[in-house]
Amino acid sequence: MIDCSQLKSLIARELPSLIALRHDLHAHPELGLEEHRTSQVIQRELAAAEVAFVAQVGGGTGVIGHLPGGAAKAVALRADIDALPITEETRLPYASTYAGVMHACGHDGHTTILIGAARVLAKLAAQKPLPRPVTFVFQPAEENLGGASRMIADGCLTGRIGPAVSDIYALHAWPWLPLHTVGVRVGPILASTDSFTVHVRGRGSHAAWPHLAHDPAIALAAIVTALQTIVSRTVDPTHAVVVSICTIRAGNTFNVIAEDGILQGTLRTLDLADRTHAIERIHHITHHGARMHGCEATVDFKTGCAATVNDATATEQVRAAVRDVSGTTLVEMPVAFMGGEDFASYGERVAASFFLLGIQANDASALSALHHPTFDFNDDAIGDGVETMCRIALGSPGR
Repeated sequence: MIDCSQLKSLIARELPSLIALRHDLHAHPELGLEEHRTSQVIQRELAAAEVAFVAQVGGGTGVIGHLPGGAAKAVALRADIDALPITEETRLPYASTYAGVMHACGHDGHTTILIGAARVLAKLAAQKPLPRPVTFVFQPAEENLGGASRMIADGCLTGRIGPAVSDIYALHAWPWLPLHTVGVRVGPILASTDSFTVHVRGRGSHAAWPHLAHDPAIALAAIVTALQTIVSRTVDPTHAVVVSICTIRAGNTFNVIAEDGILQGTLRTLDLADRTHAIERIHHITHHGARMHGCEATVDFKTGCAATVNDATATEQVRAAVRDVSGTTLVEMPVAFMGGEDFASYGERVAASFFLLGIQANDASALSALHHPTFDFNDDAIGDGVETMCRIALGSPGR
């Protein structure tokens, strides 16, 4: 067995350089499938740690690292590496140097933590074989570009390097949990993320003669109102479903009734039956709402990632790992969240658990929410993240 008593000291020695690395990644954010510099940094770090890897996967910027171990199947640890199209407003000394792009979701921290875990596990493996092979999945394009599916297609779970994976784990920075806290939950923890665009075609007219028009703005208004009844009147009130209309446009000036209009929205669900039902209702309400006002409608529905569902056995492995991280508190999350994560794609194929890493310091008001232009990952959480990932890899029982 590997002696885990070394973990704290090994991680402590790595922390200064890991923090510097995190700041470098934060200063050089890259959007999904454009993470070329980030990918080169990951490859450099894995090579320095003597961790074997394959690159140019998952759309070209993903990296899969591997350490051998004693079992037939590998345990996988995943980090997302992409940034967001947001202009940073933190004024930090290591703020984004790329206009209009920033790490506003903590992926710089996630990447740093996985590099740290690879460094530490490689040092332990140099002393004694690891109990199981470990696969490190550095995934691009988590933010709505299907990076997980791309990595899966390129063999990250099926032995592209090392043996096939039986279970996979990922963490996410969580500004709503205190520092030195890890949140876990069995079953759904994040929602599916579908989107839809509705085009309504009517008949335009001068605004002074509305009786000659079939007004798409009126049809859109009716559709928006009716779509709210999906949740309020057709879904079990104990279930979580979100239908949000986020954009609506019709016309270009004050005195002309437009020919057409458009709205865009998102559907979030935790249950497949609710998802199927809501999609059917969106189509039904849209078409009939438009016809009621003499218009026609088309719906362009884009299926996003599924709900992220945590396996019970894999989540128990996270619990066991966190209990062994001294000074860290384990929290059972009572409800799921309606944000989404393409980590769900891994969980559709192997046992998976997605857990939340608390980054909230004593002054909760000082930390911005995810996807906010003033968000920054808390460096004080790096050690907890690295140790948790290492203990999962060292303790995972396999299947």
